[in-house]
Amino acid sequence: MGETGLTGDARDVAFELLAGAGCGPRRGRLSIGELAIPTPVFMPVGTRATVKTLGSEDLEEIGVRLILGNTYHLHLRPGADLIARRGGLHRFMAWRGGILTDSGGFQVHSLAEFRRIHPDGIAFRSHLDGSAHFFTPEGVLEIQDQLGSDIRMVLDVCTSYPADAAQAASEMETTLRWAAESVRCRDALRAAGRGRGALFGIVQGGVHPELRERCGRELASLPFDGYAVGGLSVGEPRERRLPALEASLAPLPAELPRYLMGVGTPLDLLDAVGRGVDMFDCVLPTRNARKGTVFTWNGKLVLKNSTYAEDDRPIDPQCTCPTCRRYSRAYLRHLFQVGELLAGRLATIHSLAFYQQFMEKMCGAIDAGRFAEFDARVRESYGVNTKEVETGPAGP
Repeated sequence: MGETGLTGDARDVAFELLAGAGCGPRRGRLSIGELAIPTPVFMPVGTRATVKTLGSEDLEEIGVRLILGNTYHLHLRPGADLIARRGGLHRFMAWRGGILTDSGGFQVHSLAEFRRIHPDGIAFRSHLDGSAHFFTPEGVLEIQDQLGSDIRMVLDVCTSYPADAAQAASEMETTLRWAAESVRCRDALRAAGRGRGALFGIVQGGVHPELRERCGRELASLPFDGYAVGGLSVGEPRERRLPALEASLAPLPAELPRYLMGVGTPLDLLDAVGRGVDMFDCVLPTRNARKGTVFTWNGKLVLKNSTYAEDDRPIDPQCTCPTCRRYSRAYLRHLFQVGELLAGRLATIHSLAFYQQFMEKMCGAIDAGRFAEFDARVRESYGVNTKEVETGPAGP
């Protein structure tokens, strides 16, 4: 393993804001050890120490430098202690890039029938075997420290949609209390020579802007290394999401990275980058790809459609990914029709490569002072309902 250049421990994380400020499109550089990652950046989701259907070498080939791992799932299987014995998550999955681990709060939130929130943590039963577990702010940081991730998230309460202001306020108060406990735990770990990874706080408050602003303001008073916005993209309409996002971002320090969790489509990314977000993750591009729907510079494309049965073009003529360089829409449709595993793999490679190219071009547009023009061209290509577009003008 030593020949791979992999590290088993978390590396130092730093952020430098290169262009823009707090309330509009901005460019930055996220440094993780020797890695220099341009922001805005999209992180593929590697829930169980793998991005489904792909190996670490596939991700490297298409330019991915930062992925997300899931504390809840890795805690249940294979267990953080086993991963620690294997040298940490980077070594375990043979990954040279950066790793952000979430706290598991969202996964526990999604298991509403199996969990109960207490003042000092969340009790839940495993979706695998029904075994009982209890997540505390300190405990999830211990797990993430065993995993050796570079960026760690605090335990939070993800408020469902819809939720009235009273419920959102109560859950926000719990999130704030746990955030303060997480900082104290982080500091204790570092004093003991552990806890090297960066720690991000998470803004909650449902779709209530006044709660979001207060949560962001109180989190900003704590010494976090970055800040996330959680609890959005949980079913709320765009007209409720964007004011909540803006209120969440307003009090956060401009010099630190901002991460919008669980978002989203290319148009969602434009919405958020235009408001000052630096980091994203979402299962959408990979999950949709495995089902036959991919993103292109001219909109969404459903590879299973019969219109592609004899289409010799690549998924996207402008894409330079391994799939588009070699395979046709007709062949990919055939693979999906007959249920071959290769179908999901090739489509996933394209979708993640497209997202990497999309972020690169967005970064270039911000550098050139032409983000608004880029935004308008993408929205025109995708249409109001992001309808499937068969052909069209060259993308941005």
